[in-house]
This record gives sequence, structure tokens and C-alpha cells, in this order.
Amino acid sequence: MVKFLKPNKAVILLQGRFAGHKATIVKNFDDGTRDRAYGHCLVAGVAKYPSKVIRKDSAKKQAKKSRVKAFVKVVNYNHIMPTRYTLDVDLKDVVSPDALVSRDKKVTACKEIKARRRFATDLAAGLSLRAGIHGKTGKEQREKGRRVAKIVHQNGAGESLSHLVTRKVRNRSRNGRCKSRL
Repeated sequence: MVKFLKPNKAVILLQGRFAGHKATIVKNFDDGTRDRAYGHCLVAGVAKYPSKVIRKDSAKKQAKKSRVKAFVKVVNYNHIMPTRYTLDVDLKDVVSPDALVSRDKKVTACKEIKARRRFATDLAAGLSLRAGIHGKTGKEQREKGRRVAKIVHQNGAGESLSHLVTRKVRNRSRNGRCKSRL
């Protein structure tokens, strides 16, 4: 059988306190260990995601909303859902299996992960694993996908889509609010 659960693979936790949270595999134990006789892995993930920051917030409030909290955990393979994404941030030197032995080591490992700003931003914001996780409905996703596919078809598949910017379109509903659309 092909072993695809390798370090730096992005996963979503399915069970426990951090169910639904994104994480990345730091070290995997396919055959298990003496203590845990089943396949498991050491994961590091985002425990608390940054909140939405608006323009009228003060600098102090923006800093508080932008905080990210990390966690380190050993998880059974049955309790994770792998994704097709991988992160190029190496956390092996920061987190090790012996970091979970005492609370002090675990706290320092979490702080060190959080200090790696690239890990936090990649996993919390930049890596949108599935639109459904972020609260978009299926209908909204299909409409957005059709618009992007149409633009790609018009511009040619080889071109980058980075030049596309969202624009405000008046919503024709009762409330008359503007919606951000592609």
C-alpha cells in the first residue's frame, strides 16, 4: 500500500477538541510504537483562528483579532482527513514526540510554532482547504466556479488569474446591501 501520510501534509482533524481544525503532520508512525500499537502521527495545527478585522477597529483590537493560537497533538490515523495540500514549512526541529512528555515542553513547542509566522498564515488564512469549511454555501461556490471558469476560458488556461480583483455588485434583494463578487 502506498504511504501518502507524510510530514508537511495538511490534514483536518475529525475527532476531539480540535475537530474541524486544520493541522499539518510533523512526524508519522505508520507501524505504531510500543505505547501506541496503531498507526498515528504527531500534528501541529491552528487552535484559534484569527478573527475578521475591520477598518474602524483600533490598533489594539486589530492586534487582538489577528492572534493565532497553535496546538501540538498525537492523533490516530482514523481521526484525520488528509487533503491534497502540503506545507513547505519544516517543523521537525521545533516539535518532537518528547515535547508532549511534560506540559512545559508542550507550551514552549506551541509558542515556537506560533512564532513561525509563515506556518500560522499559511494554515490559517492562505490555505483554504475547502470552501465549505469557510461557510460558503454550495450554490455560491458553484456560481463563483462558473465565473472563474468562464474567465479562464476567455483568457486562456495558461494565464494567471492573479489580475482578477473582486468588485462590488449591487444585490437586488430586499435589504439592498452590496455583495463582493468575482
